[in-house]
Amino acid sequence: MYELGTVRHFEAAHRLVGDFGPATRMHGHTYRLEVTLRGERLDQSGALMDVGRLAPILDALVARLHMRDLSEVPELSNLNTTAETVARFCWDVLAPDLHAQGFSSMAVRLWESPNIFAGYEAPLS
Repeated sequence: MYELGTVRHFEAAHRLVGDFGPATRMHGHTYRLEVTLRGERLDQSGALMDVGRLAPILDALVARLHMRDLSEVPELSNLNTTAETVARFCWDVLAPDLHAQGFSSMAVRLWESPNIFAGYEAPLS
């Protein structure tokens, strides 16, 4: 299985609902978004995908989240914006553009700090 990954960063604020201690107050993160595509076949050039084609898809997603209160992003407004929930949101946004390109799966990992991340992975079939 081959894999191709790339990273983006964005700044965003949020507050959690529930028993999350101080994280229930508004606070911000410098998020690190990692996206990994997996597939069993390389294209004619010997690549899983031209990373130059992936860049604008990721940049559009990051533009939707950068310098925002995550609860003001329409698709997240009724959700608790945990790292797990935001990682799944990112997967859902990216998947339609990558679905029919021959990848086996995609993994999204969202880092809230150098020590804390959550992720979501599923097939792209």
